[in-house]
Amino acid sequence: MVSRVYMDWNATTPPLPEVVSAMTHAMQSAWANPSSIHGDGRRARKLIEDGRAQVGALVSRDPRDVLFTANGTEANNIALRTAFPDGEKGTLLTSRLEHPSVTRVAEVLEREGRAHVRWLRVLPSGLLDVADLEAALASEKDVRLLALQAVNQETGVIQPLADAVRLCGARGVPVHVDAVQATGRIPLHDSLAEVDTITLGAHKLRGPKGIGALVTKPGKKLLPVLVGGSQERGLRPGTVDPALASGFGVAAANAMTAHDAYAKVASVRALLEEKLIARGLTIVGRESARAPHVTCALVPGWIGAELVSALDLEGLSLSSGSACSAGTIEPSPVLLAIVSPDLATRGLRFSMGPDATTEDVDFAVAALDRVLSRTPST
Repeated sequence: MVSRVYMDWNATTPPLPEVVSAMTHAMQSAWANPSSIHGDGRRARKLIEDGRAQVGALVSRDPRDVLFTANGTEANNIALRTAFPDGEKGTLLTSRLEHPSVTRVAEVLEREGRAHVRWLRVLPSGLLDVADLEAALASEKDVRLLALQAVNQETGVIQPLADAVRLCGARGVPVHVDAVQATGRIPLHDSLAEVDTITLGAHKLRGPKGIGALVTKPGKKLLPVLVGGSQERGLRPGTVDPALASGFGVAAANAMTAHDAYAKVASVRALLEEKLIARGLTIVGRESARAPHVTCALVPGWIGAELVSALDLEGLSLSSGSACSAGTIEPSPVLLAIVSPDLATRGLRFSMGPDATTEDVDFAVAALDRVLSRTPST
């Protein structure tokens, strides 16, 4: 009997056995400081550079253009702050669909007087409005950057990256893509070919927590958000962990083809959504192209965060929104951009792994039925 089902893969993923093995080997054999020039240090450095090469290959970029960071949040911070240095104010284009590590940085840049932020319109489909982007590019002055995710973290909606890159390219506007929720889940190589900076996160593709990457075009200059040592070309001071880099590399190599396995989850998701709709739930972005493993459902009469807690007691792990905003009953900014303020508090995100089964769906729906049979929270 299944006693618990995990449907929160957009929050984090279980590390691959090969990742754990690679990290264990690194911790045992390459624990020296990779900045040291002696043999032990060089051994540690080799594992880091091997991992860097694997991460670069995932997005078809040279290893020299891969900057290791602590996570995707740090990578997004570096990308946005690089576009708006002290004393030079310009326009940032983005939307409320983005992860908090983009939207909150945008807000800070505006408060600091570095940027004017044009919040682009979001369609009811969960897509960025390409027509509004085109209008903004034509009307806004000194546009320094478009920050656009590849896949939305709450709805799974695949954003119009190719159209956005084309429009920005015609006007010489750089594009930053947060690809954390997309890599390893959908094919991306062609979409990222002309992108200036790309954020990746290891733990979303079955690697370790504590490491991410900002990948750039060749010759792209970055500004550090931290100062200190000369590690990572002085852009990210602090000793790089060979174990984390090695684990990230193995996960990245696996992610090169993992989207094939994720594609098979679409049929399992279709069954889940059929059952949810039959129970009166609404699926956000259902008519849009989505990553095949994500369902965002609106549950009438229930606060999403409270429903998550109730389902946890039934053995089902999922989220009501981005894990970085978990535990709040405030409306999801992402859903608020798509639906009414009331409905924006009622989201429930199911995100499955490539080994999801129809039995998992049956377990999840049975747990939901038990909870929904009780008095709604509001």
